[in-house]
Amino acid sequence: MKKTLFILFIVLLIATFGIVWWLSKNEVQKPIITTNENIHLTSPRPNATIKSPLTITGEARGNWFFEASFPVVLTNWDGLIIAQGIAQAKGEWMTTDFVPFEATFTFTVDKNVYSNKGSLILQKDNPSGLPEYDDALEIPIVFSD
Repeated sequence: MKKTLFILFIVLLIATFGIVWWLSKNEVQKPIITTNENIHLTSPRPNATIKSPLTITGEARGNWFFEASFPVVLTNWDGLIIAQGIAQAKGEWMTTDFVPFEATFTFTVDKNVYSNKGSLILQKDNPSGLPEYDDALEIPIVFSD
């Protein structure tokens, strides 16, 4: 009887470790950037090295969009806009839930610029123009040589 209980205990212990290992291996990658719980950016990551064409992916709450889109701006070290684009909703945007989005645009970086760093700015679409409805997510990026 003791031998049976001991074997059962060992089997349960091995099964528990196996389940914990399997769950840790299959954990879903979560977005790492969040602002006001309204937008998540999955690509690019902060301080990522980017090149043209750049594809941006993530998810935003429906109220971040207007007519299923919102503006995206890419600036260089000096804050000069080097590219602008529109992120497009990839699902029904008239909701308060998160909606996947994607944007792709091309850009050219001046070789004589002081630094190869810049910013990617995702702006909440605000057709009213009222400042209380403005919001944005800005992440640092590095331009590829």
